[in-house]
Amino acid sequence: MAKSKQKERELHQRALNISVGLAKQYGNAECALIHKNPFELLVATILSAQCTDERVNAVTPKLFAKYPTAQKLAKSEQEDVETIIHSLGFFRAKANNIRGMAQKLLELYKGDVPADLDQLVALPGIGRKTANVVLGTAFGIPSGVVVDTHVKRLTRLMGLTTSTTPEKIELDLMQLLPPEEWVNFAHRLIHHGRQICVARRPQCTKCPLIKDCLRVGLPPLSVDSEQSA
Repeated sequence: MAKSKQKERELHQRALNISVGLAKQYGNAECALIHKNPFELLVATILSAQCTDERVNAVTPKLFAKYPTAQKLAKSEQEDVETIIHSLGFFRAKANNIRGMAQKLLELYKGDVPADLDQLVALPGIGRKTANVVLGTAFGIPSGVVVDTHVKRLTRLMGLTTSTTPEKIELDLMQLLPPEEWVNFAHRLIHHGRQICVARRPQCTKCPLIKDCLRVGLPPLSVDSEQSA
């Protein structure tokens, strides 16, 4: 029992150390999806499923120019929206989701995006991850930790979780980190995954978090690598 408690304390401390390290390295990290308001962020986040943020940012200017509000998007034609977002993949389902979402916003909330988790996840095409993005980024409400592919991979590699599903990983991280860190931790970890801890070739010797990373699943660093880190 004593060893278990000690391991738990060490895990919490490592999580906090990593959070502090990420803040030092990526203090100004923000959501990579370009948006001007909660509605645009909600649409962009739905479109980002199984797609890069860069590709989404390439099509949303045209989409938002034609459909800048829930009222406009709710009255759009399915075929027209599909044409605009065609390059994103799963364009039919995504077009249907953002149009359905806009129609529900208009019907239930006069076109405004609700700042409430339960109300958001009840809208078409919106799961907990999307709701967390919108609440945290647009409203500053820490409803949870956004777990995308980067966060899933890095938190397992760092030894912060052994869970395999986004839902369980999120719960693990929420227990390890204070609520005020939930939003920024995810933003910063995503930047870290793109810049240093890249999937195919993590740059461990350049990583400012190396002392608190267990490098789960990676081969040991060589002596020369450790000395240069």
